[in-house]
Amino acid sequence: MNAIRFGSQFYTWQMSGQRYVGALPHITQIVRAAGFAGIEPETGMLGAYYDDPAALRDVLDQHGLTLGALTLVPDWIGPRESEPEIRETERVFSYLRNFPGAHLMLVQMPGIDRRDLRQRQQNVIGCINAVATRAAGHGIACSYHPNSPPGSLFRVLEDYKILLEGLDSRVVGFAPDTGHVAKGGIDVLELFETYRPLIRHVHFKDITAAGEWKAMGAGVIDFPRIVTRLRDTGYSGWIMIEDESVEAEMDPDAATQKNGEYLRQTLLPLVVAGV
Repeated sequence: MNAIRFGSQFYTWQMSGQRYVGALPHITQIVRAAGFAGIEPETGMLGAYYDDPAALRDVLDQHGLTLGALTLVPDWIGPRESEPEIRETERVFSYLRNFPGAHLMLVQMPGIDRRDLRQRQQNVIGCINAVATRAAGHGIACSYHPNSPPGSLFRVLEDYKILLEGLDSRVVGFAPDTGHVAKGGIDVLELFETYRPLIRHVHFKDITAAGEWKAMGAGVIDFPRIVTRLRDTGYSGWIMIEDESVEAEMDPDAATQKNGEYLRQTLLPLVVAGV
C-alpha cells in the first residue's frame, strides 16, 4: 500500500466563522463522500469533541476516516511559551494519545506586522523546538507550517531558510503549504526539492499568479508534479487539501466535493501508479 494519504483540512469550513464548530458528523460525511481518507481540524473546530476524544473516534469510525493531524495555533510572542500556552499544549498531547499516529501541526497565529523580525523569529523557533521535544517524549510526531498573511514571521524565502536551519529536525518536521509558499513569492517546486528531507506533512491549496486563492487545479500550482516527486522519493505521510477560495467560504461542502473530484481524477492515479 502506498504511504501517501490524502485528507481534508478544516480551514475550508473554519472560514465560515462559528457555523461549523463542532459539526464533526456533518463535515466527516462530506469529507468521506469526496473521497478523502482523513481529516485535519484545528483544536478550535472540535467544539465539544475536544472534551471527548472517544466521541470523535466514534464519528471517524462511522465514516471510515482517520485523524491524520490536529492543528495547534499558539501566539508565541515571547522567547518562551507562556503558561497558558504550555497548558494548552499539554492538553493537546493528552488528546492525541487517543489517536496513535496522528500528526501534530504547529502554526503560529500571524501577527499584525513584522517589526523586530529576526528576534521574533528566533523566539518562535525556540518555542517550536520546545513543544516538539516534549511531543516526542509522548511519541507524537509534529511539524511546523508557515503561513503567508502580511504579519507572518516566516513568509518569504529568506524567512524559510532561517526557519528550516533553526528547527531541530530530530523532533520536528517541515509542513509546507503550496499556496502559502507561492504567496510568499517562492518557487514551490524548488522549495519542495530543496527541503524534501525535512518534509513530514504537506498542505495543498491552489492560487493564481496574482495571489488569489482558487479550487484545486484552477490555479498555477503543479500538484501532479509535486505528488510524483513525493511518491518517487518515498514520502510517507499525509497531503491535506485545503481550499481558501471565495467559493469555499460561501459553500465549503461544495468546494470539498469539487476538490475531491480533482483528487480522484488527477492525484490518486499518480499514487496508485507508484505502488
